[in-house]
Amino acid sequence: MTLSRRTLCAGTGLLLAGALGLVGCGSAEEPAPAPTTAAPAAPRQFILGAAGAGDAYFPTYGNGGYDVSRYTVKVRYDPAKDRLTGTTTVQAAATTDLSAFNLDLAGLTVRSVSVDGAPAKHGRKGDELVVTPAAGLIAGNGFVAEISYEGEPEPLRNEALGVGGFLHTEDGAIALGQPESASTWFPVNDHPSDKATYDFEITVPNGLTAVSNGVPAGKSTAGGWTTWKWAERSPMASYLSTVVIGRFRITEGQHRGRPVFHAVSTGVPQGAADRSIAGTVEVADYLESVFGPYPFEAYGGVVVSDARISYALETQSRPVYAASFFKGGVNTGVVAHELAHQWFGNSVSLARWQDIWLNEGLATYAEWLWAEHDGGRTAQQAFDARYAGSSGQLWRTPPGEPGMANLFSESVYQRGGMTVHALRMTVGDKAFFEILRSWAAQKRDGNATTAEFVAHAERVSGRQLDDLFDAWLHGKERPARPGKR
Repeated sequence: MTLSRRTLCAGTGLLLAGALGLVGCGSAEEPAPAPTTAAPAAPRQFILGAAGAGDAYFPTYGNGGYDVSRYTVKVRYDPAKDRLTGTTTVQAAATTDLSAFNLDLAGLTVRSVSVDGAPAKHGRKGDELVVTPAAGLIAGNGFVAEISYEGEPEPLRNEALGVGGFLHTEDGAIALGQPESASTWFPVNDHPSDKATYDFEITVPNGLTAVSNGVPAGKSTAGGWTTWKWAERSPMASYLSTVVIGRFRITEGQHRGRPVFHAVSTGVPQGAADRSIAGTVEVADYLESVFGPYPFEAYGGVVVSDARISYALETQSRPVYAASFFKGGVNTGVVAHELAHQWFGNSVSLARWQDIWLNEGLATYAEWLWAEHDGGRTAQQAFDARYAGSSGQLWRTPPGEPGMANLFSESVYQRGGMTVHALRMTVGDKAFFEILRSWAAQKRDGNATTAEFVAHAERVSGRQLDDLFDAWLHGKERPARPGKR
């Protein structure tokens, strides 16, 4: 222990020295240091989370300051009234000290918001829902927000694809679109950089089917309504979520221990569409042999009949196809494209929209590989035809930086596919297919950029590839034809 100056000096008994405060006893200890008081901690500075995810092409998409891990979306939709009511639970963690945060929600009326069970203030700034919890949210801590809302959902007209989001149909609805759609039917951090898992409970009038993402989790009926449940347990970018409500021909089964669920609108003539999506598992098995294990827990496809939907979209685990793809007969090429996205675009997702070629170029190349496997022209022939016959506009639009207006241009798809084949011609088949398989494995359930893909291709191949990718992704004239070396 530490002795005080009042302690007896050894062998002297000189209490007087201690009593008078004299130093005395040369062996006396130094005085104990005065107790110190810790400086008060600086008060936390809580801030409003950013109203965008920082994407150069779509600055208002998504939000900052938190990371979502799970959404539970429970909605009831009455097609006769075009009326939706819902409650969405958002499980997230703050990434900075937050006084308030934003969620993307277009058009619908918010009735109540709570955060961690306590009522929270809320307001609107356009399509942004601003939530102010009763107490600040501390960085690193999890929180749960619950939002109740209702209204007549409306589609969005985005700058890249046109109309997307929640569309009222004759007997139901379709929620679909890229680069945005989710915010038209539930509050969400609507940018692919913030992936999460999802549970959906969709209640519709008896006789209608409500199809969504992931594994079918059962259904129940009460009071003239049926609730369809779906669970997507792999992280999913928000634009890949969907709900399609209507009357369908349903096909269910199992493949490799996973559920298969197909739905074809009864408004589509029976035949080519049904046979095309019935080929889903065969196409998936082939792509698995090229890209590695299929990344999700379910298979399926949905075919819709609506003049406003003229595209197919790789909605996770269960792509949605416009009926027009099958007017000419069986079309497994489009199935191959959308299934390839399950690896490239869905499992390995974009970190920013500028890098959309990573999705579309690899999916286009998968179409070429599938056609060759299925007895059609080879991937080399597909490349040669496009290299020789593509328009000048394709070469003037660099797929690696197409600009927001050209996000879904021919260059992104076709020149993107040619970029993939140019890589193959440069590094050889062994290195090329290892690049694709290891990329899908290492980036599974995550996000990626073009720079990361280039670096990965260089590591696997042992080649310097900057010149190749600069010419094919960023140049504004036709690159020199590559050759295997």
